[in-house]
Amino acid sequence: MTTPGSRRQLSTADERRRTVLRTAISAFAERGYFGTTTSDVARRAGISQAYVYRLFPGKEALFSAVVEHCFALIRESLGDGAAAAEGSSPEAVLDAMGGAYARLIADRDLLLLQLHAQCAAASEPEIGEVVRAGYARLVEYVRGVSGAEEGDVQRFFATGMLCHLVAALGADRVDAPWAKTLSDGLRHF
Repeated sequence: MTTPGSRRQLSTADERRRTVLRTAISAFAERGYFGTTTSDVARRAGISQAYVYRLFPGKEALFSAVVEHCFALIRESLGDGAAAAEGSSPEAVLDAMGGAYARLIADRDLLLLQLHAQCAAASEPEIGEVVRAGYARLVEYVRGVSGAEEGDVQRFFATGMLCHLVAALGADRVDAPWAKTLSDGLRHF
């Protein structure tokens, strides 16, 4: 029984779309683009597969939207880092953005989603376009906000890729010379 003022509010399509994106991050992180179905995502989101298709025309479009959402989270994290930098030198800004990114990828789902997106980009043209466009925006943002030289921006992204490898392998928790070589000097959360 509902009483006046307690009527249930139905979710809008935009709210459902955001819910599906959040849910799809963990689904795709777990099994990747090739191992995840739209029915897996629908089941996790508590909606029908048909409704997923009303929101996204297919799995490729859904995955692309999830990857774009991930890039937006990275951009937001880098912005937070830049705003918290202890100084305005390119080194200070890059360091602060690197710390913010290291905290972000402590969320294993976001880390794994990025790795899966890079793998899918190698063979799926639409996904490749989304990943390239995402990195293009991030590189331009980092260059503009930090004021760093090209080589420093390249090292920033190279260090980020090394962080992916170290975090994915858990190399920061391995007591071996090769692991120390890869993980020394990197921040882990």
